[in-house]
Parts: sequence; C-alpha cells; structure tokens
Amino acid sequence: MSATPSFQPLYLQIKSLVEGGLARGEWQPGEAIPSEMLLASRYGVSQGTVRKAIDALAADNLVVRRQGKGTFVATHTEERASNFRFLRIRRSDGHDEVPASRLIDVRRAKASTEIARALELKAGAAVLSIRRVLEYGREPLLLDEIALPAALFKGLNRAKLEAHRGSMYALFETQFGVRILRAREKLTAVAADRATAAILKVEPGHPLLAVERVTLTYGDRPVEYRRGVCITRRHHYANELG
Repeated sequence: MSATPSFQPLYLQIKSLVEGGLARGEWQPGEAIPSEMLLASRYGVSQGTVRKAIDALAADNLVVRRQGKGTFVATHTEERASNFRFLRIRRSDGHDEVPASRLIDVRRAKASTEIARALELKAGAAVLSIRRVLEYGREPLLLDEIALPAALFKGLNRAKLEAHRGSMYALFETQFGVRILRAREKLTAVAADRATAAILKVEPGHPLLAVERVTLTYGDRPVEYRRGVCITRRHHYANELG
C-alpha cells in the first residue's frame, strides 16, 4: 500500500487508493469493481475497512451499491436521478421535469482571465464556448454559457452535441473520458441585459438568478465553467446539504 499520512484513518487511505484506480480508468463507468473480499486481499486490510471505504466512495457518488449484484462505478448514462444531481432548477409545484436543450452556438474562443482562473488555464488558452437555452414546457427558462478546455474536448462540435441524447455530462463521460464528480457554485441575483432578455423572452431588467458553476473531475481538477441565468417566476433553485 502506498505511503499516506499516519493521521489519516485506514479506510480513507483505502478510499484514496480505490479512487486512484478509478481516475486511472482501471474500472470504467458502469463496470463492477472487485468485491470487498478481493479488495481486502489486494490492500492487506480487513473487509470491514474496505466496506467503510466503499461507503465513503458511495457517499461521494463515485460508486453505486446494487443489492445482490455488487458495487459499480457510478455513471452519468444511468441518469434520471443524476439529471437532478447537477440540474437544480426545479418547478415550484414540486413536479420534476427534465428540460429540453436548444443550442444557440458552439465556437472556439480564448479563455478570459476569469474563465482561465476558474479552469486553472493560462489566460488566452483555447476553450470551447457553448451557449444553450433550457426550455421547460417549450418556454425558455435558463440561458447557459459554458466554457470547456479545448485540449480535453477535441472533436466536440455542434453536430455531436445535437446528435447526443441524454445529459451533457453523459456525453463528456462516454466520448471524452471526462467524468464530472463535484461542483462548486455561486448564486447571485442579476437583472437581464438586452441580449439575455431577448433570448429568455422577458423585458430588459427582469430579475434573474445567476448560477456560476465550476465542475470537477478526479483530483478536484476543474473541467467546466458554466454560468446560467434563470427565470424564477415558477421555478426555484434546490440543493440538499449534509
């Protein structure tokens, strides 16, 4: 077992080792990982320690336990529940609804200072810039502006985005090997500028909720910057803490 700080509990050391295997692609999304018995033998620890490590991985949404079948690498391709893990704009009447996505444009651009800082890139580095509208009940609700490191998403273009059926994160995972694990978000209240108002079909100055998100893959590496502005007349932002 690789050296780790002595103050770290043993099960967290095992968690880190398994997560390292996931990051290296030793087990692919949707595949079963070895049993607790095999992992215990591999790392020279008890099954109880491995079980605690797997519980911690499951709590981080890195693996999924399936009763009677084993433990599997979590994947964005199974998504109804996962759609709502990162899509937190919900109808205020309590009904879950997966929105339709309409692309506005996809282009190469140079990272602004803000985006470069968020993605840990050099200022001016190449990024893919994507704008899309999410529509609920055929009404525009949210304008997304997304920046991706061009080096990670070679070949991603409008045709691929429009041909894909499912979440954007499932596309990232299956075609580019980039798995979204976590996100950091910041929420602010803003007023619609003229361009945004025209896209969302509201008056300029209309109050909107702005959500800035940086999504992270293994090792807390940032792989996506996203800013979404949303109409909240009949919708709200939902999150669960703890």
